[in-house]
Amino acid sequence: MAQNSNKKQVEQITDMEVDFAQWYTDVCKKAELIDYSSIKGMFIYRPYGYAIWENIQAELDKKFKETGHENVYLPMLIPESLLQKEKDHVEGFAPECAWVTYGGSEKLEERYCIRPTSETLFCEHYKNIIHSHRDLPKLYNQWCSVLRWEKTSRPFLRHREFLWQEGHTMHATEEEAREETQRMLNIYADFLENVLAMPVVKGRKTDKEKFNGAEETYTVECMMHDKKALQSGTSHYFGDGFARAFDITFTGKDNQLHFPHQTSWGVSTRMIGGIIMTHGDNNGLVLPPRIAPIQAMVIPVAQHKEGVLDAATDLLGRLKAAGIRADMDASDQSMGWKAAQYEMKGVPLRVEIGPKDMEKGQCCICRRDSGEKVFVPLSELETTVPQLLDAVHDGLYQRAKKNLEDHTKTCLTAEEVKDFIQNEGGFARTMWCGDEACELKMKEIAGVSSRCMPFAQEKVSDTCVCCGKPAKHMILWGVAY
Repeated sequence: MAQNSNKKQVEQITDMEVDFAQWYTDVCKKAELIDYSSIKGMFIYRPYGYAIWENIQAELDKKFKETGHENVYLPMLIPESLLQKEKDHVEGFAPECAWVTYGGSEKLEERYCIRPTSETLFCEHYKNIIHSHRDLPKLYNQWCSVLRWEKTSRPFLRHREFLWQEGHTMHATEEEAREETQRMLNIYADFLENVLAMPVVKGRKTDKEKFNGAEETYTVECMMHDKKALQSGTSHYFGDGFARAFDITFTGKDNQLHFPHQTSWGVSTRMIGGIIMTHGDNNGLVLPPRIAPIQAMVIPVAQHKEGVLDAATDLLGRLKAAGIRADMDASDQSMGWKAAQYEMKGVPLRVEIGPKDMEKGQCCICRRDSGEKVFVPLSELETTVPQLLDAVHDGLYQRAKKNLEDHTKTCLTAEEVKDFIQNEGGFARTMWCGDEACELKMKEIAGVSSRCMPFAQEKVSDTCVCCGKPAKHMILWGVAY
């Protein structure tokens, strides 16, 4: 009975092996994460999808505050004249800007851009509040939405309006700013691996791929089920370029005027897309326990029988008291429907109790990642459930790590890269001379973009994969979302 209901539920999503893009969209819809609005590229975050973001936000916000950062909120509109102040920056964002030209029924004297990112606003503010070395460092972060008028869209991965955090910091010295850039990248890497169970490759972006206006951009790259790359977080070192453009100066300890050094760093709701594409399967979403809105779903079996609902309610209360995010489904839906529903929604643990379990003083716990069922004595509930949640996290991480390692390959020629990407897919590890012409040529030959120059550098050959000249860096290539 349960199996048939389960099958019927699961048939509603396309197998990822058949059509990965359609599988992904199906999961977003069927797991009730997102809905489409009447404006192309603007999505509705449904309660379950938004709850995942709230948990991501809570975890990261705690990390930011532990490292001395404060939250602020700046306006969503940027005057055109302000945006124009940093040439590289505005050129990079111009095609994606959305403009406000009317206030009420009156045409505005100057156009206002709806923020695609907030560097210019932060710089305007910092100019007003930074005067002395005593005012530094300024460690600010903003949680907000931004608007980029993208031509194509996909739930979580590419929205016109999306939610994110953007950190913007100012420092007295280059050394301090560089340390901050690395610190924040490491916080992202640690969060991705230890909270989202997503293994990362840390590295530096090429000049072609770096953020508009930055001197250097660092990234954490993750590999999805379909072996494509997802840039999951970035941290940028700006030097004093923005400070000079906006004339932000401070009086140093030497009584001389100096330009401060700046960083910015951010992650967005595309992390949720990353979770789906790293851990999901053909039964739906699989959520890492540490951000799952519901970590354990209690399901009473044969709930019409005497005492079953009371026993399930008692279980729920004990789980909540132990700090587990738990819920119970006592609806009149069939057992098979419930099992399939919470598989679809990626709930890490399903906790079932029925008359036979009550007789034996136990409950049955089913793991979402492996489908494994364990019978747990009720007396051991509070110790076993946290252990099982950790085991689910570790299982997800190891599976994703194996995917990353198995599909990262050393290649010596551009043709080898092309062959690998077309026939297998993954990250091609090669040497590179550092010339942008070769980077563009790799796109042309193999259809790949540079993902990063990993911090963990190896010398896999002496020459550039593209031109054969002496190589300067090991670099990863891949197809990215």
